[in-house]
Amino acid sequence: MAAVLPSHIHDHLHTIFLSTVGFAVVHHLAAPELVRFVLGKKAWDALSSRDRVGWQSRLTSLTHALLILPLTARCLHIPALAADRAFGWDPRAGTLLGVASGYFLWDSIVSLVHFEGVGFVVHGLACLIIYVNAFRPFLAYYGARFLLWELSTPFLNVHWYRDRMLDKTGKTGTLLQLVNGLTLIGTFAGARLVYGSIMSLQFYQTLFEVRDGVSVVILLGYAIGNTVLNGLNVVWFTKMIAALRKRFSSPAPNPKDTKARTGTTAPTNGAARPKGTKRD
Repeated sequence: MAAVLPSHIHDHLHTIFLSTVGFAVVHHLAAPELVRFVLGKKAWDALSSRDRVGWQSRLTSLTHALLILPLTARCLHIPALAADRAFGWDPRAGTLLGVASGYFLWDSIVSLVHFEGVGFVVHGLACLIIYVNAFRPFLAYYGARFLLWELSTPFLNVHWYRDRMLDKTGKTGTLLQLVNGLTLIGTFAGARLVYGSIMSLQFYQTLFEVRDGVSVVILLGYAIGNTVLNGLNVVWFTKMIAALRKRFSSPAPNPKDTKARTGTTAPTNGAARPKGTKRD
């Protein structure tokens, strides 16, 4: 049944293309200029290429989150999607999925080129495959709901930026960082672990209901993909907790020892992405 459903992707290829190019422009052109302005030319020039990519990638993921969340909000109460959670469709969902697909295409490329771990590559590719396949149409209803996971991304990146700036001045472990860390953990747990788990149960139920009309390969692919993404959320959440506890149970570092750490990904830099923690 699903195999013969008309595909809507051709109506949104331009959105996917513009999204991919747009996020590449933010990463390669806009982000370096903004970070250079904030840190200062001398500090930016002192960063390694890997550290620069860290700043650029987080600014790009922040841009995606700020763009995708309003698009997601307008797709949460579309009658056509609610009436048929498996095969329902609406052009507004196509725009949302197009922007998300373009972003995760960019994210997958960056994760492969600037390899930081298998988890990032798996996350990017899994999201790309899931959102592109939603144009069948298939499970577009859940596409909008799982993109609400991005609610935690602004807090994740702002916390990461603040950590680097405070570490540079030797003001790590402050009350402001603690508040930011707790806010990040709260939004991450609420959006990804609690709400995400609830929606995942409904997601599995929908897959079960349409099992007779969909290829077993597709069913297993979606079920396994969703399980893996939820598993990564749990792993990253535990890393955030561990990093936050370590930061506030350790003495503040000497500013002289942190002069080049404005772009590192060391675990002691708090809940905003210790090494192995999601970019977006």
